[in-house]
Amino acid sequence: MTARPRRERAARGRPRGTSSASRNAPPSWQTALCALVLLVCALVQLPGDVPRGPMPTASRTAAGVFTGSGTEGIGKLAAVEKWRGRGLLRAGHTYLPGDTWSGIEGPPALLAPWSRWRRHRADRIFVLNVPMLARNEAGLPDDEVRGLLGQGARGAFDGHFRTLAERLVSLQLTDSIVVLGWEMNGTTYTHRCGPDPAAWRAYWRRAVTAMRSVAGQRFRFDFAPNRGRDAVPWTACYPGDAFVDILGMDSYDQPAGMSFPDQVEEPYGLRAQVDFAARHGKPVSYPEWGLFRNGDDARYVRGMTAWFSRYRPVYQTLTDYCPHGLWECAGHPDAARAYRAH
Repeated sequence: MTARPRRERAARGRPRGTSSASRNAPPSWQTALCALVLLVCALVQLPGDVPRGPMPTASRTAAGVFTGSGTEGIGKLAAVEKWRGRGLLRAGHTYLPGDTWSGIEGPPALLAPWSRWRRHRADRIFVLNVPMLARNEAGLPDDEVRGLLGQGARGAFDGHFRTLAERLVSLQLTDSIVVLGWEMNGTTYTHRCGPDPAAWRAYWRRAVTAMRSVAGQRFRFDFAPNRGRDAVPWTACYPGDAFVDILGMDSYDQPAGMSFPDQVEEPYGLRAQVDFAARHGKPVSYPEWGLFRNGDDARYVRGMTAWFSRYRPVYQTLTDYCPHGLWECAGHPDAARAYRAH
């Protein structure tokens, strides 16, 4: 588990001096009453935070199974469809490499095969995870990450995202779902939010604005934290409704010993996700899900598939490589049967 960050101290007003204004101050009981009223107002939901009614849902959830980033992953999808025995997979999902900015700009050799896959059937959707910073898995310290987030917030990296958008449009991937800066509430990636949430939010807005500036694009941007609190509450990273189209969540079967009902009800868990999505008028998605810390857990798989049936996400993608998978991992027979049965 990661250490919990220190809470920021609330800003305090300066004490009033003993000037002539103090002689005209209201009695102390009136001051106390005003303070109480302000406190109550702060605790009441603002009109913009009131649930808007039913959460927007997809008419039909696009299912996907991630089996590899490039052509090898595409080549396995037909075999996975046959194994599933429940119709065609409509969601194709891959990741851009985050080691260099040239990778984040979208190598055509990686994207072109997915473009052909996407255009083969009109009902398919293409989901692309896009790192927000180079050296994305290099374990950079918080101070360095904070500096990079500040540069991004000031527009230093806008050109990389415009280049990516131009390449996607040129490859006819104009309606891609872009999972930008995924799992930002954790500690795995350089593009994490924790070192400076305000700069992270501003940087997300700049990246989205840069990609939307490209003619012909119809991208949808998916904000997809880890389930649970992780290093920071994912709500602290939310960049605003105008810059988010889908409220996603990566939800693996972890930590050890946690049941699916607990995964639903934990702070910042699955229930919090759908409630937040309803308040903000967004549909949900599950870019990554699968087994992890609890072995061959059929109850988790049944719980997730029932959750998809209830909340009808735009798409859901099972991560199939071990230890998460069901098709490639022979050690998960019970979970595999549960998946194929629903």
